[in-house]
Amino acid sequence: MKTLLITGATSGIGKALAEHAANSGYNVIACGRNKSVLDSLSEHPNIQACQFDVTSLEDTREALRTQTFDVAILNAGTCEYVDVDDFEPDMFRRVFEPNFFGVVHCVDAILPILKKGNKVVIVDSMARLLPFTRSQAYGASKAALHYFTKSLEVDLHDKGIDVQAVSPGFVETPLTDKNDFEMPMKITASEAAKAMLKGIESNKQTIFFPRLFGLILRFMHILPTPIQKRLSLAMREK
Repeated sequence: MKTLLITGATSGIGKALAEHAANSGYNVIACGRNKSVLDSLSEHPNIQACQFDVTSLEDTREALRTQTFDVAILNAGTCEYVDVDDFEPDMFRRVFEPNFFGVVHCVDAILPILKKGNKVVIVDSMARLLPFTRSQAYGASKAALHYFTKSLEVDLHDKGIDVQAVSPGFVETPLTDKNDFEMPMKITASEAAKAMLKGIESNKQTIFFPRLFGLILRFMHILPTPIQKRLSLAMREK
């Protein structure tokens, strides 16, 4: 029975994935900060809890250095939106700490224990594909994360360690519940978990879901930049 290590497992996609994977016969190491949710998850016979904060390098190293797993799914993250009339540099740091450096911390912790046949799965976002309004912090963190993932994929190839990227669209989670704008083709966290696990099992290099929304955004991503700007302006006005 394979073991999945999942960060950000106490809410949203991570929690849904932990539950879905455990119910599908995987062993799950559920990682997060919320002790009460971790305690609840660990009532499942296939789930064990691991409490730490990915923004702390020391805590992350201590928590992960003795773990044994087949697949590490680095999913923890957050989202805040930029107001250009009230620009806040510290907010960028708050977003980048879990979204980018949290993943860097996890990779640092697991690199010494990764072995041939292991897999690292890193969750970014389709927000990296287009210059969406107010997404300077979130989109930039996810774009940086995607580049990090693809570069890591190259450097771990000769070690026999696979690296996958996951780029979700809009998913119904506590983070998106705060959004005050239309979210086309939004899916539930349960639907996202099923799509993610299926993609991980299929060994796709990059996993997109919802599938149709992913196709649309990837097409928009390859358009000339002036057209991308016009589309983004139109979406902002809408």
